[in-house]
Amino acid sequence: MVAFPNAKINLGLYITEKRSDGYHNLESVFVPVGWSDVLEILPASETSFRSTGLPIPGETSTNLCLRAYEQLRKDFDLPPVRIHLHKVVPIGAGLGGGSSDAAFTLKVLNTLFDLKLSTEALEAYARPLGSDCAFFIRNEAKFCVGKGDEFSEIMLNLAGKSILLVYPDLHSSTAEAYAGIRPRPAQAQWTQVLQQPLHTWQASITNDFEQSLFPKYPQLAQIKRQLYEAGAAYASMSGSGSTVYGIFEGEVPEALFPQLTTWQGKL
Repeated sequence: MVAFPNAKINLGLYITEKRSDGYHNLESVFVPVGWSDVLEILPASETSFRSTGLPIPGETSTNLCLRAYEQLRKDFDLPPVRIHLHKVVPIGAGLGGGSSDAAFTLKVLNTLFDLKLSTEALEAYARPLGSDCAFFIRNEAKFCVGKGDEFSEIMLNLAGKSILLVYPDLHSSTAEAYAGIRPRPAQAQWTQVLQQPLHTWQASITNDFEQSLFPKYPQLAQIKRQLYEAGAAYASMSGSGSTVYGIFEGEVPEALFPQLTTWQGKL
């Protein structure tokens, strides 16, 4: 069975407090985008995992896809499977690619073996795998709080808008991004700005991580500036970086950032 785990972007990202468990609470709106990996899972005589495409750091045994499989195997006595992940979405890019791979593994296994798990049950299995994982179970725009794994509905209409994601081949670690953050309450009801015309967002909707990473990596600020110069109605860094995106009312201009890794599509 084949699936296409997609990326997400953050509309606004505010680090509101440090938790006693070492994590941070945040407020953000997560929005799925079409930049995707390719995931194939088939029954096999023994369990195996291999990846192609972009190299994945770390030991194979700790890969999130295998960890997701183990989550279900121990509860449902699943048979062995062969997992093949073709990695396309950049790693350490603020796009939730690894989290998406894990969530889609759960969803594929649920279908492949007819486990009949509800959406809520799949989210419960996804949460221990990573802060963003549960979002990709429903895979639709949500207002996210807590570690990014508690969701509520959000009124958001981006239909017909175009988006360009720019990855500058720069891996920013989460620890590095958090090092310059001072948690603070988000502006009250900031999500109401998302109901206003797109071009008004840039004055009010921000990503706290830009404050810590832009001074250290001026290239990121330059990309954001170039997106506005090219006509983006709104531009921001996604997650803890380093992807920067621009949302356009019309089509994305051609030949932007020819030396960098980019993806563009419709929202």
